[in-house]
Amino acid sequence: MKREEGETTAEAPRAPVSSAANTAEQSGKMRVIYAVYVIAALDITWMFLSFSVTPYLAKKLGFDTLWFGYLQTTVGVIQLIGGPMFGRFGDLFGARAALSLACAATTVFFVLLAIADHPFLLFVHKLPTVFMHVLPACQMVVTDLSEPEKRADALSKLGLCFGIGMIVGSTLGGHLSTHYGETFAACVGAAGSALSLLIVLSFIPKSTKSEASRSSTKPEKQNQKVFSLGEITRLMKFPGVMRIFLIKIISGLPSGIFQVMFSIIAMDFFKLEAQQNGYLMAYFGIVQMVVQGGVIGRLSSAFPEKSLLLLSIGITAGVGLAQAYMQTVFQLCLTVTPWIFSLSIFNVITDSMLTKSVPSSDTGTMLGLCASVQALVRTIGPTIGGFLYMNYGLSSIGLIEFFVNSLVFVYLLYQLLSKTERQKE
Repeated sequence: MKREEGETTAEAPRAPVSSAANTAEQSGKMRVIYAVYVIAALDITWMFLSFSVTPYLAKKLGFDTLWFGYLQTTVGVIQLIGGPMFGRFGDLFGARAALSLACAATTVFFVLLAIADHPFLLFVHKLPTVFMHVLPACQMVVTDLSEPEKRADALSKLGLCFGIGMIVGSTLGGHLSTHYGETFAACVGAAGSALSLLIVLSFIPKSTKSEASRSSTKPEKQNQKVFSLGEITRLMKFPGVMRIFLIKIISGLPSGIFQVMFSIIAMDFFKLEAQQNGYLMAYFGIVQMVVQGGVIGRLSSAFPEKSLLLLSIGITAGVGLAQAYMQTVFQLCLTVTPWIFSLSIFNVITDSMLTKSVPSSDTGTMLGLCASVQALVRTIGPTIGGFLYMNYGLSSIGLIEFFVNSLVFVYLLYQLLSKTERQKE
């Protein structure tokens, strides 16, 4: 009996030590996550700064709508190739290496943009985008360090960073381009990207995977290549992955077409100057901040992910119908609020569902594939969007968004009701 009491006495102090270790580990994780949020906000800032520069620089160099579409398609093709490779690179070599590569590529991107004084150089400056996957790398870190039940909320906070970056980047890009020229704005982007790289090297650990994930990945480093079709096929065979992935592509394509064509629509249809376009994008950023920072986290904790996915697709269908008939900037602003709400939910929920469907050692690869969906949209979106806009007007883009999302909504609703009926039986 005394022995048992002695053992109890000896073991008693271990609980506080264990608790203190867990607290310190959690505090370390949160430090890394906060650093990732800063990196994401800075990256989005520089990205939207480039969005405020490129269309007007392209116009100065003699690009029309069709050639600007080719330029956007070039980016899509390059990132479509780079997305899966980058995600696999992150799984194999760790978060710091992946984020360092992405930030370094972004710096080179802006340097090439600053010296672009010929249409050919404008195409050349897009080459580094093969490695420019800062946001997917940030998503990988947040996914690794967050609990599965809190993943959607943690990923939605990256959307809050997106909103901040959209506001600051669009306003800054429009102001710098108008008052100091496109070259100076690009140099600011290069300096900012170099700052992001310094933050990565200072605050991001070599790997953010758990010990179990790292041990399972070690033999893969010896046997697997950075790009492997076999790995992609293996991930697609996990239950539910292919279905959600196809929904992400089919439902996301029409909205993506409007996104990639927006700079042209703003300049050609709504006749906005660079600074006015920057203010409009800043408004979009405010809406995104409110939605991603204050709404999605609460919705994801209160409702099932499948219900939120259905809701987002239904709202997108309604917004598509409204976009088909809008004529003024005020009407555009009215439709943008529910549109950003639905897109934010759609992207966060699909990413969360897909990363939960695969082992934790493969989350980077899966997020790389999710990024490749956006790249696919940027690849075919400008060509499709340019053709529709030039031949059938802005309304055609909105109507396609309405019809496609309506069909996906009906399919998901049927699946949900059928499953409910089977459960009752």
